[in-house]
Amino acid sequence: MSELELARRCAEKMYAGDKVSRAMGIKVSVPAPGAAVATMTIREDMLNGFDICHGGLICTLADTAFAFACNAYNQVTVAAGASIDFVRPAHRGDELTRRLARHHHRRERRRVTVRDDDAGAGRRVSGALRCSPRGAAISIPKVIQNLLNTYY
Repeated sequence: MSELELARRCAEKMYAGDKVSRAMGIKVSVPAPGAAVATMTIREDMLNGFDICHGGLICTLADTAFAFACNAYNQVTVAAGASIDFVRPAHRGDELTRRLARHHHRRERRRVTVRDDDAGAGRRVSGALRCSPRGAAISIPKVIQNLLNTYY
């Protein structure tokens, strides 16, 4: 099995169990091992009291792309920390896309950081930058393909 096939199988397994991403309408693709693209269209039920997308949902989109990029090698990897700067609000009907590629992977420390893979990351269709997230993750001693009902 190629690295890309493994990454996509891991993504399929993860997405099948990812109730949050499915409920939010997040679509995920894996263009390369260690890379992920997550897209979400802002719906009415995602708006806060100011009629803009709730920041936590934008964080969820970023976290989803982060998770799929980090989990490409059949090693369960979870977020160890993250931060996000909001640049502009997102509104109903906006399509947000988060593109991530693994930036650094030190297997001996089981630590992964990611970066944006192109200028389109965190942008809506019109191209206005919405957020700038950063994160770090740590692997735990389980493989994705053999998971039953729990990650821990």
